[in-house]
Amino acid sequence: MTFRIEEKLYIKSEHILDFKEFISKNSCKTLFHPRKIKSLYFDNINFDMYSDSIEGLVPRKKIRIRNYPNQKNENIYFEIKNSSVEGRFKKRNIINKFEYQNFETNGYFDNQYGSCYPNIFVTYDREYFIIGDVRISIDTNLMYENYKTKVTKHDTKVIVELKTSIKKNLDILINDFPFERIRFSKYCFAVETLNYSN
Repeated sequence: MTFRIEEKLYIKSEHILDFKEFISKNSCKTLFHPRKIKSLYFDNINFDMYSDSIEGLVPRKKIRIRNYPNQKNENIYFEIKNSSVEGRFKKRNIINKFEYQNFETNGYFDNQYGSCYPNIFVTYDREYFIIGDVRISIDTNLMYENYKTKVTKHDTKVIVELKTSIKKNLDILINDFPFERIRFSKYCFAVETLNYSN
């Protein structure tokens, strides 16, 4: 289990080129080729994962199934993202199509949240960079889809995530990236955009 720091930045779409110029001047390197990501998020009938994320409570989790459309990598990943007082860490396992269908049909039982079921697809394009020991991802073209009704909503936000070792000094990280920080979850924005929370 490896804990890490995650910081999220809100960059207005009209300023994304300025941000890319900023990281370029700071000797960023491309970490991976850009790719599309599609995640199916789970929650219980009370949307407790959503509520805990909004309130910033710990410990909390996000449960999802992720794949990478349009890529040679056809793996399907079952992921649990944990947030605790010690930091954040992710558990990830490759599953087969039968296991995926089983999760879709029967849901997943979690020891904290109980019976959880698929409710929202979140799809976006991601670019990957690195500066020193800080990994940077830039997410654009966000789309949220209601799992049951297939209603979709597009989101014009640009989300930047900074990920680094828990040993990193947070003040230094903040000074290195002087941009507006937000508490942000794509899943929470999806819930609100699709009016799940009403």
